[in-house]
Amino acid sequence: MSLNCGIVGLPNVGKSTIFSALTAAPAEVANYPFCTIEANVGIVSVPDVRLDTIASLIPAKKVIPATFEFVDIAGLVAGASRGEGLGNRFLASIREVGLIAHVVRCFDDDDVTHVSAKVDPESDIETINIELALADLETVTNRWAKQTRLTRLSKEAQASAQKVLPLLERLKAGLEEGKAARSLGLDEDERALVSDLHLITLKPVIYVCNVDEESIAVEHPYVRTVKEIAAAEGAEAIVICGKIEAEIGSLESEEEKREFLEAVGLSESGLNQLIRSAYHTLGMRTFFTVGPDEDRAWTFRAGMKAPQTAGIIHTDFERGFIRAEVYKSDDLFHLGSELKVKEAGKLRLEGKEYLVQDGDIMHFRFNV
Repeated sequence: MSLNCGIVGLPNVGKSTIFSALTAAPAEVANYPFCTIEANVGIVSVPDVRLDTIASLIPAKKVIPATFEFVDIAGLVAGASRGEGLGNRFLASIREVGLIAHVVRCFDDDDVTHVSAKVDPESDIETINIELALADLETVTNRWAKQTRLTRLSKEAQASAQKVLPLLERLKAGLEEGKAARSLGLDEDERALVSDLHLITLKPVIYVCNVDEESIAVEHPYVRTVKEIAAAEGAEAIVICGKIEAEIGSLESEEEKREFLEAVGLSESGLNQLIRSAYHTLGMRTFFTVGPDEDRAWTFRAGMKAPQTAGIIHTDFERGFIRAEVYKSDDLFHLGSELKVKEAGKLRLEGKEYLVQDGDIMHFRFNV
């Protein structure tokens, strides 16, 4: 699975505004459909108060946060699965991401054209979901036809085809009803069987409600609709005001940003919530390395062992891994220094089978 998030939605729902605020690298924003044609890619820092606290307790010359990739993808319209609008380009881009952030327009504004001439979050979500299901249905149907032909060949080909055909038929039936593949309860083995199909509706989704300034502190009926749909799918819904986030992104200092958030009644940026949610939904976790030169947050996949995480820093670390010195960042926060962590017996030596935990602070011993 790709470790990035694609921002999708109908034209003029605020995708590019949100992307620009996220990355501080403005995408083209305009009041007409298909303003975004080529997918824009931006790298963002993952907000993590733990790194800030570590830096205050173990000062370093550089403090480097973990990063995450967002992709702003061209707007989709009804008929995209048949190539309408920029459908083919949209579908090609979205197949390459690991997670979908589905931006839904939850504001009224006569000055911003809606592609359907009416704001209706439920209908907008249905339009996107149906097009994605139809695109996946075509992919699954083509594979089903190919596998069916293979049953007429060798016994080996028959055995392989008979293993995957029931799964393809199950997917085909669900997609024909407009259901997302992720709603069909596929287990890990079944997902592996169809991984090469890169099914769009098998990807996890976060719904992003883009509201106006007046609705950021009060739940708008549009937002309630989106949250109900998300809850029925077992997905998360996040509320963001694209205009406010764009203003926050234009401010230079952290102090100015904090003052602005307080003025509009927010404890933190909605985009920070989106980044963290996307990061964790994809199973991404963080470990830290510390020292006088650099305090750094590193991204790893949940379930990785110590040598694999060492290899994220440098392949030599994994190849020559001996052991890791590990302690929890919470112990550092509680005790106040690395020396006191050691004195309290909280620092451990872990070997090759250690499953790294989110928030671990690690020093690797290796020999090559």
